[in-house]
Amino acid sequence: MLTPSEEKFIAFWQHRREQEGGISRPVIKGFSIGLAIGLLILLALNSGFYERASMQAASKMSPLTLMLAIIVISIFSAIFFQRYQWDMKEQQYRELLAKKQQLENAAKAAENAS
Repeated sequence: MLTPSEEKFIAFWQHRREQEGGISRPVIKGFSIGLAIGLLILLALNSGFYERASMQAASKMSPLTLMLAIIVISIFSAIFFQRYQWDMKEQQYRELLAKKQQLENAAKAAENAS
């Protein structure tokens, strides 16, 4: 028998799986994670803890290129993170459905054997 939390998850994911599978919503939802990574990169470059890297970045890279790279990293990580979360929920959903089907088949077999 499935636990009440597993039953709740199955009902929740049946309703939400199509909504969370798109591209636009994950970008909006997960953009903050990518932006945090980009800000950490900026902080590392501006802190000057590694002077040689700071000199290289200042001499060969334009600020526009750096900002564009941070935006690309943010969008990529947002899409990747949300797709990963969706895949994990989908896997759990399919495992629970298989478990439910297996339990139902076992109950039918026990009923027929009696």
